[in-house]
Order: sequence, then structure tokens, then C-alpha cells
Amino acid sequence: MPIQLDEIDRHILQELQEDARISNRELASRVGLSAAPCLRRVRQLEQAGIIQKYVALLDPVALHVGVTVFVEVSLDQQTQDRVEVFEKAIARREEVLECYLMSGEIDYLLRVVVPDVASYERFLKEWLARVESVAKIRSNVAFRQIKYSTSLALGSTREAEPAARGASKRAQKRRRR
Repeated sequence: MPIQLDEIDRHILQELQEDARISNRELASRVGLSAAPCLRRVRQLEQAGIIQKYVALLDPVALHVGVTVFVEVSLDQQTQDRVEVFEKAIARREEVLECYLMSGEIDYLLRVVVPDVASYERFLKEWLARVESVAKIRSNVAFRQIKYSTSLALGSTREAEPAARGASKRAQKRRRR
């Protein structure tokens, strides 16, 4: 049975998205619970699969893997066996950080992160272009990252409160006139 998230659950999830290393005591304080009920809710969110895992986000530039390439891939056929060949091959490549099955003109969109353009060229020529089911590849090198977030928007009412309060005050002023 799917878990029903309330405002406190969403607040817990938002705080954990911002800092997964936050202590349970601090998390409980931020969401307005005592430590034991807060920990119980976090465990329920983990058991329900809503919290999948905790990770450390690394700086790719500091680690000299700062070139991001978005790769559009079309397969020769969209049959189950051709799809499986491609997906199994992609799953083994550590340069491929994300892979999405798409609708539209392309079959897959990949986010590939490598040390430099020469490394991407090797990945492309020596590996991706040789995957049996690949028919067409189009690469787009990212010059600069404008926005990057790992936090999902949870539709929290807390974010809407200031705007709603402002709108409410304006409505009250209009009614007084």
C-alpha cells in the first residue's frame, strides 16, 4: 500500500534532500517533532522506498571529470531484444550517469561525464558507436552548468505560504476600500 505523505513527511524529505547527514535530533527540531517520532517517520519513508539511498555529491571539476555531454541515441529497431542489448550495454558504463528512454525522434538521452573531449571521443568511437543496436548518435557538449539540483519539488504548502499571505493581505486591503 502506498504511503500517504503529509506536510511533516514532505518537510522531512526536503530537509534530507538538502543535507542527508543532518542528525536526527536537528531534523526533528526543524520539522517540529521529537526525536523518536521523527526517526520512525524517516524509517517508514525508507521502507516505503521513497528514500532510496543517501549519497555524497562530488565536484566533477575538482575531480577532473568536468566535461558533460548530452547524447541522443536512436536504435536501428525498437524491438525488445534490441532495446535490451542497448540498455544492458549502457548500464555497464561508468561515464554514463543518466540514461532515459524517450518518446519522439530519439530513443534514448544520455548524460555522459568525462575528463575531456578526447575521452568522450574515445567513448564514442571505441564503444558507443560499436554497440550492436545503435543506429544514430548525436552529441551535445555542455559549455557551462546553469542549474543543477538533486532535490525534487515536493509541492510543500510552506513554499506557497508567503505568496498566499501577501495575496490575502492585498485582498483584505481591497475589501476595506
